[in-house]
Amino acid sequence: MLNQKRFAACAVGLCLILMGAAVRADDHAYSQGPVVNVQAVRTLYGKFDDYMKFIDTTWKQEQEAAKKAGYIVSYSVLSVEPRGENDPDIYLVVTYKNWAALDSATEHAEAVLKQVLGSVSADNQGAVERGKMRRVLGSTTMQELTLK
Repeated sequence: MLNQKRFAACAVGLCLILMGAAVRADDHAYSQGPVVNVQAVRTLYGKFDDYMKFIDTTWKQEQEAAKKAGYIVSYSVLSVEPRGENDPDIYLVVTYKNWAALDSATEHAEAVLKQVLGSVSADNQGAVERGKMRRVLGSTTMQELTLK
């Protein structure tokens, strides 16, 4: 009997917390939108076209497979004029539905790699080859806030 009362009290408390969060969410001037990951890449001198061939083939196949599986919403490639030798000349942009879509991201990526390349080790070898064409300068993940 005591356990049932504790459970009921916890359930009521949880409901109040969730209702309070919903009310506070209505007070914001924005709603949370998709999550975007942007990877900054600098191609090595004379390797831009070679790297873009990889982007147009293998990378694109991986993104299309991830999109078809529902892991991502969209992807794009942006060319940018670098200001200095350590600035990117390409941004690889991948959009996810929300933060929860990044749960199990490793397992999703491995499933896509196996589908497109046959194995994760094949991708590891490809990474060595891509290292001869470009430097990854870093990445950032951010969320779009849609104004109401």
